[in-house]
Amino acid sequence: QVQLVESGGGLVQAGGSLRLSCAASGSRFSLNAMGWYRQAPGKQRELVATINSGDSTNYADSVKGRFTISRDNNKNTVYLQMNSLKPEDTAVYYCNLVQWSTHAVYWGQGTQVTVSS
Repeated sequence: QVQLVESGGGLVQAGGSLRLSCAASGSRFSLNAMGWYRQAPGKQRELVATINSGDSTNYADSVKGRFTISRDNNKNTVYLQMNSLKPEDTAVYYCNLVQWSTHAVYWGQGTQVTVSS
């Protein structure tokens, strides 16, 4: 049973920083692709960043240069460092795992990020 537990969300002023964490269990973490997605009120869930088992990363254009995704395979954790936050970054952020063996997709419960202007 794969489980993802996110933490690190909160309220921050524009220009500030937050770091999100997602701890995974129930799968061989180092082999899985991981990602962060977000969903703002009234909008569809959108990709923020992904990192694969080889540490290759991909970012949405809107966060390039401001956000950094990373992983610690010893801790079974993926991180999202968010700098220079903007009010439009306000959303619920979800951790995502694509299991290496089955390609099944799993989601965390989400963590709220609110950026005030």
